Order: sequence, then C-alpha cells, then structure tokens
Amino acid sequence: MTDFDVIIVGAGLSGIGAGYRLKTECPTKTFAILEARGSIGGTWDLFRYPGIRSDSDMFTLGYPFHPWKEAKAIADGPSILSYIKETSTKFGIDPHVRFHHKILEASWSSDAQRWTLVAEVGDGETKERKTYRCKFLYLCAGYYSYDKAHAPVFEGADTFGGKIVHPQWWPEDLDYSNKRVVVIGSGATAVTLVPALAEKAAHVTMLQRSPSYIASLPAEDAIGNAIRKVLPEQAAHSIVRTKNMLMNLGFYQFCRRHPKLASRLLRKEVAKLLPKDFPAEHFTPRYDPWDQRLCLVPDADLFHPIRAGKADVVTDTIERFTPKGILLKSGKELAADVIVTATGLRIQAVGGVKFEVDGRAIEPKDVLVYKGLMLSGIPNLAWCVGYTNASWTLRADLTSRYVCRLLNLMDKKGHRVAVPRASAGDVERRPLLDLTSGYVARAASDLPKQGSKAPWYLRQNYVLDFVTMTFGPVDDSISFS
Repeated sequence: MTDFDVIIVGAGLSGIGAGYRLKTECPTKTFAILEARGSIGGTWDLFRYPGIRSDSDMFTLGYPFHPWKEAKAIADGPSILSYIKETSTKFGIDPHVRFHHKILEASWSSDAQRWTLVAEVGDGETKERKTYRCKFLYLCAGYYSYDKAHAPVFEGADTFGGKIVHPQWWPEDLDYSNKRVVVIGSGATAVTLVPALAEKAAHVTMLQRSPSYIASLPAEDAIGNAIRKVLPEQAAHSIVRTKNMLMNLGFYQFCRRHPKLASRLLRKEVAKLLPKDFPAEHFTPRYDPWDQRLCLVPDADLFHPIRAGKADVVTDTIERFTPKGILLKSGKELAADVIVTATGLRIQAVGGVKFEVDGRAIEPKDVLVYKGLMLSGIPNLAWCVGYTNASWTLRADLTSRYVCRLLNLMDKKGHRVAVPRASAGDVERRPLLDLTSGYVARAASDLPKQGSKAPWYLRQNYVLDFVTMTFGPVDDSISFS
C-alpha cells in the first residue's frame, strides 16, 4: 500500500507519539510512518557517544499516555531508546513503520488533492526510488540534519597525530582509556561528555569559546518517586508531569523577567560545586539566562571530575591544531591524544525535504508558521517542532493532538483541503526560534518565520498552548475547501 490518509515522516520520539494519537483519536485514518534510518528512536538511536542522556526530566520528555517507570528522571540514552521502542510495540505502532525510507521531494496537487512523495528506499548501496501519496503530510523529523553536523574547519587539523571525533558519529571502537582528551564546546553535549569520558581518560579538558549557564538537579525526582509509591501509575505520572512542567515554566519565566538576579543565583550555585580556587570566569556567561538553552547536569556530575583533578575547563579561542594538540590564541598549547568536536548541530527546515505546491517550489524561509505547526500557503501539512525552553514532547504531543482535531473537523464538515493564510501586512516577521545560540543563529535565515501575534507566533509556554490548542478554535485563519 502506498496511498494513505496521513503519512508521518520520522519514527523518533515525535513520530511514534503522532502514530499513537492518530490511532486513538482518528481511528478510521490509514497512515504510515516513513523512517530514513533502520531503527525506531530518532535522536536516541542516532547518538551513541559516552554519557548521552536527556537534558530534561523524563516525566515531561516522556509521553503523557505511557508512564515513565524508572527511578531516574534524568535518563541515559539507551533507557530512553528502550522506552520509545516499548511504547511503539505496546500501542501497535510498529506495523505502521517503514524503515530505510528517506523522503526527498513532496509535491502537492490541488487537482488531485494529494501529496506525492518521492522516497529513496533501501539500505547501503542498493537503493531505489518509490512514490507514495497521502491526503495529509505530517513531518516529525525534528529540525536538525542527521546527515550533517556543524563541523568548523580548524587550521592544521590534518597535522594532528591523534584522533578527531564528532559526537554525532561516535566510533564504537574508540579507545580513550588513559588518554588526554580535549572536548571543544560548552553546550549540552560537551557537559555530558566530560564526566563520562573522565571515568576512563587520563585527563579531560573542556575547551570553550564562551561559558554557558549550567544548573545541577538530582537525577532522581524524590517527590515524584514518593508520589508514584502511593498513587496509581497513570495518575501519579500525570501529577508529576504537571508538577515538573510548572516548575520548569516558572523558573524560565523568572529568568526572563529577572535576568540579573537569575544570573547571580545560577553562578552562585555553580561556585559551590567548584574547587575554591577555580576561576569563576569559566562559568560566567556573557548573556542572560535563557538567551541560550540552559545546560542541565544531573547530581552535579560535571563538577566531580573537576574537583578530583580529572578534568578542567579552558576558555580561549583556537589558533590551530598541532601534531600534539591545540594551540590557543593566548599562546598556550593543550596536549591531546583525542579531540572531540562537540561543535553543535546543523539545523534544517522541514526535514530537508524539497517542496512544491502545484508546480511552484516552496522555500521554507518565505513562509510563516501557523500555531507553531502549519505553514502559510501550504495545504494539508504540519511540522512538529518542540519547545526550546522545556521538554520537546510537551509541544510535540500538543501538535499531534491538534492535527487530529483538524482532521476530525475536516471530516465532519466535508472539507478535503486546509490552508493557513496570513493577510498581507497582518503580521511582522520574526525569527522562528528565540535563542541566540550559534546553531540557531546559523540557520535563522533559512527557517520559516513566526509572526508578531496569534495565531502566527510560536509560544514558549505550555500552559497557554494547552488551553488554545486543546480547546481553542481549529479553523481561525485557515481556508478550507
């Protein structure tokens, strides 16, 4: 079968959740999930570097309909992958997934009222083109490229005598035991790698161009675990999920409304975890909290190897690589046997798919995002994008439920086409993502834009989104036919 009511692109955290919502809220719809890789899991199957874990709690990163059962709220990558696969099997999503299907092109025909998708099918060197058709296309492939990462060209890299590794493609056979390791970066990946590498390496240095805000939280949610001991599983999961969501949202709002005070508090807490003589400059960011995503470390694990002398932090700029390590602008040379370039992701819009509507090529940068999920002027299409200030799944699940509301409304009223339309001059165009992080800034010009007022802006507020996307109108600023 190649003709469906709905095709979901991507079998990661979002795609499996979307499959569940379609099965339960639109049970008459036929659907398939087309996955470019050979396994369920998305991000959590792709990344295999040491220490990989969630940077938010699993009660909010997990699904609301499938309780997280483990004691640790900040979970490791393999546990999260197992949870996603368990969800897919338990709720009967597995049979809908087709692996090694990479979508290259998507063309909408108003005459046929269908999307035609061209997929590259197969593994390894044996691949073929296959065509699929659907009435509604739902992109759940996230917003970064699995094929390419941000990898700056470092002068002299070809002269380095050791191993250079990017976390996105971590070699399974890499032996860093008793080696000197330098991790370039200061984001979530870097702060995850450093304590994990320090367990075996002789020494680990985190080399950063500028510091990030870091917060330590317990790996286990003591209050949440206590609630789970006395209440039924689903009820406890819902309560803990709500508690954590409200706490995270409250802290985010505090940081945005009182940035100077929040900055002092965050830096003060970090100072307690560092050796007394450790230079504060390495944990003093140049921006306000949540201008860039806050880095979360469970049980202060980043600071244990620093206190033990197994790791340190250097804030400087790279001059060039040398045969024995990295020469810095300051003139200092960092000796290394292994260099890990935790330099970030490469963001891509709408899964990197080439789009046409009635023969006209669509550039993602030219369209507006409607309610954070549909695109202006493009029929019967949704794009799942999570929050930047909270767990991805909070918004992903709201998006899937909204898509189901829209499909059910169209069936009820006999509509076959839904197109979001913004009036000329109705909104002021703004960047889609509200972070100043390098990976966001590099892609800002290529991403769809958000507007200055509803329903054309992407809120970073789950409570408001829950109310409007669950109970608000489905048909405002949408043209049906």
